[in-house]
Parts: sequence; structure tokens; C-alpha cells
Amino acid sequence: MVDQDMLAEVNRIIAENLAENNFELVEFTHRHEGRDLVLRLLVDKPQGGITMDECARLNRSLGELLDEKDMIPVRYVLEVSSPGLDRPLISGRDFSRCLNKQAVFFLNEQIEGKLQVQGRIISAGDASVSIDHSGKALEIPLVKINKAKLVF
Repeated sequence: MVDQDMLAEVNRIIAENLAENNFELVEFTHRHEGRDLVLRLLVDKPQGGITMDECARLNRSLGELLDEKDMIPVRYVLEVSSPGLDRPLISGRDFSRCLNKQAVFFLNEQIEGKLQVQGRIISAGDASVSIDHSGKALEIPLVKINKAKLVF
């Protein structure tokens, strides 16, 4: 079993390294596949538009960094990719980048009797996002969002 504190430290080290190199960690996920621990990173540039070559370079450099620190006690696979068009919206910063765009929100707790709402993003902060939902302003705390993504 993998230690959650170790994964949190790996996440922190990766995010810091990316920020130092003008990239941002959009999402960090992990899961076991067979005997391997698979670390999946969605990485982008603050202004958007990361290339496949940049993803490949980051995969190599971050893998070398993690190997050098020798902090993962099991065999692992590192996957670095672009968030693409179906980019997950996670932080207030993600939502701020998407002002006036339509998004769908899958909630872990009902808001107005619903676990799924859709609307145009009108504002965002560190703790919540406000949307225009059927002509009515609706504030959604980020902690109540399981998943959110843009609607095209």
C-alpha cells in the first residue's frame, strides 16, 4: 500500500518543479495497475497550450527528479499529458480562466435539490464559483464539486 503522506509530498515536489519552469499542475492522480503505481499528471502552461514535446520532456525530467529523491518505495510509471479540451476544472484559478463559459458541475452534496448543475461561470474565488443557472445566480462551494468541466 502507498503512503498518502508520501503521495502528498510527491505532488508538492512536482507542482513546485513545474511552477519553477513556468508550467502548472492541473491534476495529479494515482492508481495501482498490476504491480505498478501509476502517477498521472495533467500539465499545462499558465496561458495554455502545452505541446506533446514539452510533455515528453517533462516526463523525463520529472521522472529523473523523483528517481533522484528516491521517495517512491514501489515500482511506478509516470504519465505526463495535456489536459486537452476536456480539461477538468478544479481550482478557483481554473474557473477564473473560464469566465463566461458554460460548465457542468457534478456535486457531492445537493444544491437546490440537484447533484448536477450547469451554467455560465460568472465569477470564481479560492472557495467558490458563481454561475448563471437558468437566469439565476448560484454560488457553489469548491468543496462540494466532485468534478466540473466545460460544455462545448
